[in-house]
Amino acid sequence: MDDTYHIGEVADRVGLSLRTLRHWEEMGLVTPTGRSDGGFRLYGEDDVQRVLLARALKPADFSLDELQEILRLRDHLATDLDPAERSRSEHALTAFLDRAELRCKLLRERLVGAELAMNALRQSLTPAPGAEDPQPTSVGPAASL
Repeated sequence: MDDTYHIGEVADRVGLSLRTLRHWEEMGLVTPTGRSDGGFRLYGEDDVQRVLLARALKPADFSLDELQEILRLRDHLATDLDPAERSRSEHALTAFLDRAELRCKLLRERLVGAELAMNALRQSLTPAPGAEDPQPTSVGPAASL
């Protein structure tokens, strides 16, 4: 197979552990394209992109089961469907998209709150405007003038 990657290469590329990739395989989130003669998992570029999408969706707080359903719907929509089936799948995927957008909005609000708190802490570390800087204490002949 050309353009395939071993699990370690995929793990490095996508920033996940081998254990996570194996678990995701057990859950059906990603399936290696094949196996090498020695039995090692081989992933194609489509597999890598699938893993990247699943990883990108994790911060939206989807469970592994929900991620599996999202990826299943996405795969399903890439096939030739009758109009009614396409509509059902699009509706289901749109519901997940709406939830992801809401979760992203909430995460942005939390981030803004955290940034405001950090700015308040930073201001605690800098002298207040107009506060006098302490004058250096002179030592030596000029001190007696």
